[in-house]
Amino acid sequence: MSQSLHPSTITLAFKSITTQTPPPPSSISSRRTITSTTTTPTNTSAFETRLSLVFALASQTASVSQRLLADLATETAKYVFPKRFESRNLEEALMSVPDLETVRFKVLSRNDQYEIRELEPYFVAETTMPGKYGFDLNGSSQSFNVLAEYLFGKNTANESMEMTTPVLTRRTQSGGETMDMTTPVITKRVEDQDKWKMSFVMPSKYGSNLPLPKNSAVTITEVPARTVAVVAFSGFVTDEDVMRRESKLRDALKNDSQFKVKNGALVEVAQYNPPFALPFTRRNEISLEVERKQE
Repeated sequence: MSQSLHPSTITLAFKSITTQTPPPPSSISSRRTITSTTTTPTNTSAFETRLSLVFALASQTASVSQRLLADLATETAKYVFPKRFESRNLEEALMSVPDLETVRFKVLSRNDQYEIRELEPYFVAETTMPGKYGFDLNGSSQSFNVLAEYLFGKNTANESMEMTTPVLTRRTQSGGETMDMTTPVITKRVEDQDKWKMSFVMPSKYGSNLPLPKNSAVTITEVPARTVAVVAFSGFVTDEDVMRRESKLRDALKNDSQFKVKNGALVEVAQYNPPFALPFTRRNEISLEVERKQE
């Protein structure tokens, strides 16, 4: 026997379906909001981190570049705007000296041939030059590089020190006796072995507390105060030029009323300028140690 639904039952069922309440919009919205808040912050944080890193690296690079440029400008200015010694003639007036630390001295007297200086004590780093000459390119370059390595970090403190001027080149007495030196790089000759020595003047702020060289070819020496006769000249230095100027200086000092060449004094040559300086702007000096004549 078949069953049939009463019309009222169908009507009630239809109303029940059509009147069923949908989920409130706020719940849908809240689910969407929850989804977005759990993913978006992660993406934003990663992006911001990368962006911050990029800005930090860019800022650091700019800061380093500015410091390097400032240092470069400072070092360049020492050569572009050099200091000048008091000149006796046109040749000396054209000479320039880099604005670097040098040996302190007081001028005791001056004439048209030379001047007498009283030097303060200082320290040098020195090395024996190869070969028989003091101013051949190969020997000078090798010795300069050995001293420069010490000055710029090849020492027990691994410390880079400031460059000074001049470079000194001079002859020394036989038997290894320590000779007094003047300013720049000094080149000196050991007579028994026909050798020369080159020296860098050390920055005065270290005093006797200089770092020790790692290279045994470099030695540190204290140069005591002394009095010297000095002649300045321009151009590039040669051994022949030094011999000629030394002889001329010795002859001139024979007529000095106050000073005479000290017994055993050997010539010393100071070079103040870097290799790229023009010949007529270069300042070189030869000197001989002197003492007062006894009255």
